[in-house]
Amino acid sequence: MVKKLLSALFCGLFLLAPALAADGMDVSVFQGDVDFSAARADGIEAVYIRSSYGQAGVDETFYQNAARAETAGLPHGFYHYLEARTPAAAVLEAEHFAALLRPLTYDCRPALDFEGYQNLSPAQATAVAEAFLFRTKELLGETPMIYADTYTASARLEDSIAVYPLWVAQWDTAEPDLSGTPWDAWTGWQYTDRGLVPGVTGYVDRDQFRDGIFLHEEEHARLCTVRAGDTLWAISRRFDTTVAALASLNHISDPNLIYVGQILRIPGGQSVSVTCTVRPGDTLWAISRRFGTTVAALVQRNDIADPNLIYPGQVLEIP
Repeated sequence: MVKKLLSALFCGLFLLAPALAADGMDVSVFQGDVDFSAARADGIEAVYIRSSYGQAGVDETFYQNAARAETAGLPHGFYHYLEARTPAAAVLEAEHFAALLRPLTYDCRPALDFEGYQNLSPAQATAVAEAFLFRTKELLGETPMIYADTYTASARLEDSIAVYPLWVAQWDTAEPDLSGTPWDAWTGWQYTDRGLVPGVTGYVDRDQFRDGIFLHEEEHARLCTVRAGDTLWAISRRFDTTVAALASLNHISDPNLIYVGQILRIPGGQSVSVTCTVRPGDTLWAISRRFGTTVAALVQRNDIADPNLIYPGQVLEIP
């Protein structure tokens, strides 16, 4: 009788556990020329692609990998390798990451690759990670995920970070050990760095993903930063929606009361409105190159009288 009760309890707990949704891998320039169709045919169900690193770095195979995964019909997402050591620098990296993702379609939530922070205290490391994650969510309207190994998760991150899903790395074990970390469950698990997959030359990281990695329909709403002179009616016209829909989605009690700099969610998956904080030494030309736009478009969007006069700390909206 005891055995039957224990068996029933075990089965119940198993059924309540988050379901594994995808057998996956993650790739970067180090995997070279990837054949995603061959990988998918062998059972790969989701792939994370490195898009970027630092404030301006772009993985050499990012665009190729993104296009090929899309063509192969393989669910995919992107991750950014963080180099920042301060929250301010992390914000700039998030803006770089969001600008790269904005023109693309993807199925999996954006991810932060967070490693190598042994020289920072837990409070400092957490502040850096949270600055990147918060700004990414603010710009893309989607809750990002954080990748960290079990040591970093337990020794360098504080409890507040657990509002973001965890993609944990722990190799050669039957199950990742989350004891001592802010999380009680994982959404992604990188279980080896020596996987072999058809279509990939040499070793590749292998992962198991739960369904939490996938973006749900309600997360495809995008954001808009209110500009001087904006009204809900003007914004509704710009994004082909209605004042009522905007007010409802953003919990606005008075549709006549919005303010400059306010960030509104836009129903229906329209393009995100990205902002950029001017850094020392920046020019409009440099910013236009960084975000894939033009000086003329920046001038028009931000009502800039003198294109040669911008200042550090100024917040520009990116067309």
